Amino acid sequence: MTFEVHAQGAVHVFDCFACAIHRMAPICEHCRCQIIGQGVEADGRWYCGAHCARSDGRVGIVDRV
Repeated sequence: MTFEVHAQGAVHVFDCFACAIHRMAPICEHCRCQIIGQGVEADGRWYCGAHCARSDGRVGIVDRV
């Protein structure tokens, strides 16, 4: 069985969640890891956490615990 993910005007077809996550997860702009969970967005860029956002020059970003 397959399922579809509709995102940004495109349709993606997958047969497992692991493949969908691998294909659809954003990449951290600083450390280049895939963001599989909570990430932060600053100025239209995605980061895995506040540390990477600040390391990339973004200000005012903090982690919430």
